[in-house]
Amino acid sequence: MKRTHMSLRLAAVAICALASTSGTALLPVSTASAASSTNPTQGKLIIMSVGESRVVDLPAKMSDVIIADPQVADVHVRSQNQLYILAKRPGETDVTVTSSGGKVLYSTSIRVGNNLTSIDQMLKLAMPDSDIIVSKMNGLLLLTGTVKAPEDAAEAERLVQAFTQNNGTVVSRLRTATPLQVNLQVKISEVSRNLIHQVGTNFQGLGRGVGSFTGYVGRSTRNFITTENSALGRTYVFNQPADSRNTLGFVADLFGMDIAGALDLAETTGLATTLAQPNLTSLSGETASFLAGGEYPYTISNGTQGNSIEFKQYGVQLAFTPTVLSDGRISLRVRPSVSSLDFAINAEVPALRTRSAETTVELGSGQAFMIAGLLSNSTANNIDKVPGIGNIPILGSLFKSRRFQRDETELVIVVTPYLVKPVNASDVRLPTDGFRNANEFQGILMQRGSEGVSGERAPMPSVAPSAAPTDPATGQPVAPQASATPEHKNRKTKRTATASAANVGPGFTF
Repeated sequence: MKRTHMSLRLAAVAICALASTSGTALLPVSTASAASSTNPTQGKLIIMSVGESRVVDLPAKMSDVIIADPQVADVHVRSQNQLYILAKRPGETDVTVTSSGGKVLYSTSIRVGNNLTSIDQMLKLAMPDSDIIVSKMNGLLLLTGTVKAPEDAAEAERLVQAFTQNNGTVVSRLRTATPLQVNLQVKISEVSRNLIHQVGTNFQGLGRGVGSFTGYVGRSTRNFITTENSALGRTYVFNQPADSRNTLGFVADLFGMDIAGALDLAETTGLATTLAQPNLTSLSGETASFLAGGEYPYTISNGTQGNSIEFKQYGVQLAFTPTVLSDGRISLRVRPSVSSLDFAINAEVPALRTRSAETTVELGSGQAFMIAGLLSNSTANNIDKVPGIGNIPILGSLFKSRRFQRDETELVIVVTPYLVKPVNASDVRLPTDGFRNANEFQGILMQRGSEGVSGERAPMPSVAPSAAPTDPATGQPVAPQASATPEHKNRKTKRTATASAANVGPGFTF
């Protein structure tokens, strides 16, 4: 009975001692290589990471150390009063330290997990399909490598910021493992209208040279008449305008002079439309360009070294850089340009008339936007007249010419991006597939220029049948040997069946 009371008293003392020391728990450190000094604790769970170490100071000299699973954690004895606990791999184990008299000096449970103090391993655990490398420099976290999808790049940034508790700047230079491609469809529509209205007066008066008076008076905007003198007298030949406009000519006798006149009337209306639909496909982040036009040469003087020739592009040009964002939207930087040659300034060296726009927008796949709706309207009204006389009502119209010109141009550019993926070559159909020229019978009797169906599947490669062996002496075909092995017969049968297959894919099948 006394022994029972003594055992209960010792158990109570042990429980009190355990309760008094339960307030000091072992906390994990922030780095795997750090070691902390810990007071002996019994019954507490210690959470460690792979590669982490702990220092345990014992109240007395130890004699034995018992580890349930040395594969999970191991110990290193520094002295009889101090030991190191080393975490090796994920798992759980127990560590017990006793003295020479069998007294338990230290007992605890250890749980070893992945080393989440490493950002690389955290990202590997959270995103196993990605290959992300984290580089630390001066408070900057640089993310490089590849991710499976664009949204994974944004998710990796959020994970790193949460892991570091925003204690640093995260810069992402991640790329998708299979880069997304953007197809850009551009419609460039231009409508140009012009109106020219001309009323011109031309007259020429010549004296006959008879008597004491002769003279000349004239006004013209073109060479409208040719004078010829002959024995029969003076004759006039009217010249038609070069632009084939209407003209009224007359010759009269006034005050002893032969007066010839011409009234030119013209009105020209023009309408021109231009439609270009360039299509381009580019990887996300890469720049693509397009030109539908040409290049014209011009001379550059190099001083004493002579001249050199350079070329300038003109026509419909397009350059764009798409960037696929994490949510599937597209950030698009596009620069269209429409240019044409202008010989109005110099007939030999043309100038370049250019209309361009450059912008950056964000939109979804298949959404369109208009980046330029340019309306240009120019008006010119030129009057050529004789000072004073040209201002007289009615009569002044004979002494002046009027030219009115109006030009209107409207340019509209519509851009539509699409997220696209490559297709199999066997799924592509061209209008020239299946095209065959008609033979003589079809061309003469049936009046057909071609044979076949547009877009039909193109002929695919196949294996030609092998020629039968011949006897060199007689040149006659040689019958196959009857002593062929069954294995050889099976191989030959398989080869024949393969060669005569109806659906032979691209390449050669043997």
